[in-house]
Amino acid sequence: MGKLTYGMNVSVDGYTADANGDLGWSTPDDELHQYWNDRTAQVALSLYGRKLYELMAAHWPTAGQAPDVPPVEAEYARLWLAMPKVVFSRTLESVDWNSRLERGDVVEVARRLKAETDGLMEVAGATLAAPLVRAGLVDEFHVLVTPAAIGGGTPFFPSLDAWLKLELLENRTFASGAVLLRYKPVLG
Repeated sequence: MGKLTYGMNVSVDGYTADANGDLGWSTPDDELHQYWNDRTAQVALSLYGRKLYELMAAHWPTAGQAPDVPPVEAEYARLWLAMPKVVFSRTLESVDWNSRLERGDVVEVARRLKAETDGLMEVAGATLAAPLVRAGLVDEFHVLVTPAAIGGGTPFFPSLDAWLKLELLENRTFASGAVLLRYKPVLG
């Protein structure tokens, strides 16, 4: 059975993107980028929504080929291209780069994929994660608090019908001031 994780860079006020969808405030330094590289190298399957997939697919397939690309980014490009991805979309006609298209219900498909997958799975993006968080399918949260307040936008956690209690599994501070908070849901 797969272990489904959800992690993103998050502003100190709890957002993954600003009100305009901009992620520029969360650009990681090399140390933080290496953290994401190490995580991506462990992922057996990644779940993407259309918007984040299009954003990633517009950059990473060629990012590693740029002559001045930092080694940590070139490594991430290789890892991202090799990582198996399931892209949820009703509008895309096709996907590339070790991806397959899925049009079914996100919760039902994620439940099936967890049962079929050995190893670590991740859900990429707050919008796609929201129904999975509400359905109780997320096994771990990786909240990477970035030292920036952006005043609004897309929240990391969706609105919930009940409290979601969490147990801290790990905390780590990066030189940039970013802080990793890794939690698991407390069931019961």
